Amino acid sequence: MEKLIKGLHHVTSMAADAQQNNAFFTQTLGLRRVKKTVNFDAPEVYHLYYGDEVGTPGSVMTYFPFGPMPRGQRGAGEVGVTEFAVPKGALSFWKPHLAAQGVTGLTDSTFLGEARLTFDGPDGDSFALVEADPDGRTPWTGGALSAETGVLGFHGARFRLRDTAATGELLSFMGYQKEATEGSVTRYRIDGGNAARTIDLEELPDARHATQGAGSVHHIAFAVEDRAAQLDMRKALMDTGYQVTPVIDRDYFWAIYFRTPGGILFEIATNEPGFDRDEDTAHLGQALKLPDRYQPYRAQIERTLPEIA
Repeated sequence: MEKLIKGLHHVTSMAADAQQNNAFFTQTLGLRRVKKTVNFDAPEVYHLYYGDEVGTPGSVMTYFPFGPMPRGQRGAGEVGVTEFAVPKGALSFWKPHLAAQGVTGLTDSTFLGEARLTFDGPDGDSFALVEADPDGRTPWTGGALSAETGVLGFHGARFRLRDTAATGELLSFMGYQKEATEGSVTRYRIDGGNAARTIDLEELPDARHATQGAGSVHHIAFAVEDRAAQLDMRKALMDTGYQVTPVIDRDYFWAIYFRTPGGILFEIATNEPGFDRDEDTAHLGQALKLPDRYQPYRAQIERTLPEIA
């Protein structure tokens, strides 16, 4: 099958407090909030998008801040670590920077020769910064961080699974190639798309099943160029036996979803139309944007949502 997948598109997680979430990603990590909208299925909840200057596919971390909720329990059957790329040499800045911000879980390591710094998010999320080549990417510098140290976008993600075989076969079907194994972790890589190109599968046969809550990844989205490629991918998945949703309009991309053998929810999202369809680049993420069906209820929705800077 032609390589339709172009790397990661976005990663969507759940949070408790919207203001805390916004501050962590825009100030501590220095990303740009590129969209402030609502959960299309629960408009009383924000959907916040953070990324590079324009929200390039492969750079965007998104959150549903549901308010007071239990934290997720780490385990098998989840995206265990979301990985951001930073320029070579930048980790010498990041460790003291994160420590000064009160970030916990700071741990240095290497994997396949790449320097990594893992750390916890405000809801117990698991993140890593990985030193990588820019691959033409530039960090958002409109915040507190510089081009020499800022986040370039995603590096990839690490799944935690009791058995990695079936998910490895799925990734191969999607165009990924097995690259290398170190310890209990096997890397899959896809080229020919964006720079968010790696998925690592960590096999934990005795791990308990993860339970979702604040700090858990809700789903991980893979990029396709356009709607035609998405329909081709949907047909190929369904022909293989996967139960795939119809195409859903998410205003800034079109989406389809399916559940993987390991229990992780995958999304296939289009690179079109992008986050500038209803805001110019200079003002991305500033105003509350609502899908058309919720516009008549804007005043009520705005009263319900908490204030964020």
